[in-house]
Amino acid sequence: MKIKKYFLLSLIMICMLPAFSQGQKLLTIDDLSNQTLMPVPLRNMQWLPGASRYTFIKENALMMGLPAAKEDQVLMTQEKLNESLTEAGLGKVRRFPDVTWISDEVLRFLYGTTLVTVNVNTGKANGVLEIPQGTDNAEYDFSGLAVAYTSEDDVYIRAKDLDIRVTSDGGNGIVNGRTVHRNEFGISNGLFWSPDGARLAFYRKDESMVAQYPLVDIDKRIAEVEYIRYPMAGMTSEQVTVGVYDLKSKTTTFLKTGEPADQYLTNITWSPDGKSIYIAVLNRGQNHMKLNRYNAITGELELTLFEEKSDFYVEPENGPMFLTTNPDQFIWQSERNGWNHLYLYDVTGKLLKRFTSGNWMVTTVQGFDKSGNFLYFYATEASPLERHYYQLDLKKEKITRLTAVAGTHSVKKSPDGKFFIDQYSNCTGIVLQTNLTDQKGKILKTLLENKNPLQEYQKAEIRIDSLKASDGTTLYYRIILPPGFDPAKKYPVFFYLYGGPHNQLITNSWLGGAGLFLYTMAHQGYIVFTLDNRGTANRGFYFESVIHRNVGKIESEDQMKGVEYLRSLPYVDQSRMGINGWSYGGFMTITMMQRYPGVFKAAVAGGPVIDWRYYEVMYGERYMDTPDENPMGYRESSLIQSLPGLEGRLLVIHGTMDDVVVWQHSQAYLKESVANKKQVDYYIYPGHAHNVSGGDRIHLHTKIAQYMSDHL
Repeated sequence: MKIKKYFLLSLIMICMLPAFSQGQKLLTIDDLSNQTLMPVPLRNMQWLPGASRYTFIKENALMMGLPAAKEDQVLMTQEKLNESLTEAGLGKVRRFPDVTWISDEVLRFLYGTTLVTVNVNTGKANGVLEIPQGTDNAEYDFSGLAVAYTSEDDVYIRAKDLDIRVTSDGGNGIVNGRTVHRNEFGISNGLFWSPDGARLAFYRKDESMVAQYPLVDIDKRIAEVEYIRYPMAGMTSEQVTVGVYDLKSKTTTFLKTGEPADQYLTNITWSPDGKSIYIAVLNRGQNHMKLNRYNAITGELELTLFEEKSDFYVEPENGPMFLTTNPDQFIWQSERNGWNHLYLYDVTGKLLKRFTSGNWMVTTVQGFDKSGNFLYFYATEASPLERHYYQLDLKKEKITRLTAVAGTHSVKKSPDGKFFIDQYSNCTGIVLQTNLTDQKGKILKTLLENKNPLQEYQKAEIRIDSLKASDGTTLYYRIILPPGFDPAKKYPVFFYLYGGPHNQLITNSWLGGAGLFLYTMAHQGYIVFTLDNRGTANRGFYFESVIHRNVGKIESEDQMKGVEYLRSLPYVDQSRMGINGWSYGGFMTITMMQRYPGVFKAAVAGGPVIDWRYYEVMYGERYMDTPDENPMGYRESSLIQSLPGLEGRLLVIHGTMDDVVVWQHSQAYLKESVANKKQVDYYIYPGHAHNVSGGDRIHLHTKIAQYMSDHL
C-alpha cells in the first residue's frame, strides 16, 4: 500500500556529526551517576480525556496547555494539592505526584496505599479506597474505581463498598493473578478487567510440578536457600488456565482451554461487550497458534477464528484491537509474511483486508482517534534505525507519515487526533525535543528543547553506517571515535555487542542508541564499535529467525564482518581488541573468543548463557526447540564444548541471585575451564539478580574498564 508522505526520506542514514560540543572535560565512569548528564523529558505529559488540552508537571506544579495558547498555565500547585489532601484528612506530598486523568476534571494518583481522586476545578480530594500494605500487581477499573491486586499468590478485589478474596489456593506452586510464561509473548500482567468492570479475568499458574531451583541468600548469618520454579528447556513446564470472576454472582468460571496443559495462553483480550474473551493459544513447540474466542460466562470455546503456523516459530505479542466504530471487527498484528503488519478481521475469523505491507515493521499500534476512523502506529518504514508515527485512514485505506524530522519519535495524540505532542531525538544534533504539531506534522510550538548536557565535555564523533553480511543482508554498525581523534595514530578497540532477539542497539537517536558508558570508554582512548547482527530485532521475521536451532553461528559470522571492517581501517590497532557483552551478549562474547581465537586479546562476559540446556523453556525452546529435538544445535552452541578454543584473557561476571541466567551457567564453565587447564578470571556480585543495578553499577563499569586497561 502506498504511503502518503509530506517529507523526503533517506533509505540509509549516515551519522557523522559530533555527539558532543567541544569542551575541556573528559567523561569518566564516576560521571555516570550524575543524573544531569541525561536529557530530561517533560514529566507526566498527557492529554485530558475528550479534550485538546494537555498537562505535564513542572517545578512541582501541574501545568496545562492549549494548542492555540502561547503560554502554558498553572493548573494546580503542590501547595494547593496539599491543602486539598489536608481537608480530606490525608497527609501531604513532598512533590507533585504523577497523575492519571479519569475525566476532564478529575485526576487520580496513589498516595501511599490510598487511591486518591482530586477535582481540579473544585479542589476537592477524596480517598476513594485503601489498598492493604504488602500488596502488589494492582490493576484499576476506573469505571467503578475498583482495584484488583495480588497478595501472596492470591487475587483480591477492593472498591469503596467491596472487599473480596477471589482465590484462596495460592502458594506451594499455585500462583494467581500474576504474569505467566516468564513474561514472554508480550505478557506484562495477570489481571484483566472487562470493559464494564463487571468481571475480572486472571491467570492461574500451576508450577507445582516444575523443578525448584535454589538461589542462595548470603545476607543471613547462616545462608538461606530461596527456591524459584525454573523450567529448563525440555523439562516439565508450568500449566496455565484463565479464571473469570463475576462480581455480581461472586462466582469464578475457568475457560475451557483444553489440552495439552503446558500450552501457552497469550494476549488475553476482552470483547467490547464483555461477554467473550479472546486468547492466542500457542502450542509448546511455538510453531502453531490458534486465535480462540471463549464465552466469559460459561467458559466454553465459542470459535477458533484462524490459525498461524511456521517452520520456525509463531510469536503472538498483541491481542486483537477492536474497532470503536464496529465492535464486530478488529485489527490483528502478524509477521506471517515476514514483517509485522496490520490485518482486518471480523469476529467470525474472516480476513477482510490487509492494511499495511512492505519490507518494514509496524512496531507499536497506539490506538484510534475519538471518531474511530483513524488508527495510529509506529513503524520502521522510513528506516530500520528510526521510529516514525503514522496515521491510517481506515475508510480510505490511506497511510500518512506524521513525523518529519529524521530520528526516533514518541508521540501522544490528542483524543480527537487533531494535535500531537512529538518527543524525539537523533544523532545529528537534536538531544531531546518536544513539539506540539497539527495532524499534518506542522510544528505549532516547541514545548521543550533540551540543551546538550555534555557540552562541557570533549567531543566524541559517532558514525552510523552499514556493511554486508555473507548473504548480502545489510547490517548496521556504530563507531564512536575518541576525543581528538587522529587518523594517523593507532587505537585499541572496545567491541560491545548483544546480538540476540528482541534487541536493537543502533538507532538514529541521541548518542546513536549507545549508553554513556560506551562514551566513557571512547574518552579513555578506545574506538568503540557495535554491530546489530542477524537475529536482532526490528528487521523482519527472517532476519531474526535465521538463528533458529543454531544460536551463535550466524550471529558470530556477522560480527566477524565487523571485525574485518575494523581491520581495514588504518587507525585500528588489530593487536589490541577487546569485547564485552551481557546476557545474550555475554554468550556472544565468549562465542566470539572461542570460535575465532586470537581475534580479541581481552573479553568481559556478564551473566552469560553457557549451555542452552540450562536456560528456561519459553525463550530457549522458541529459538532452539528441545534438547531431544535438536541435540546437534545444543551441542554446537554450548560454550563448554567449544571451550578448548579459548585464547586471550577472559573475565566472567555473574550475579549470585540471577533468576534469568542462573548461576549454574558460569560455574559449569569454570569447572570445565579447570578440566581443560584454561585460566579464566571470575567475579561475582553477591545478592544481585540478572543485572547489576543501583550504586554497584558504577563498580561494574569500573571493573570492565580496568580489565580492558590491564589487558589490552
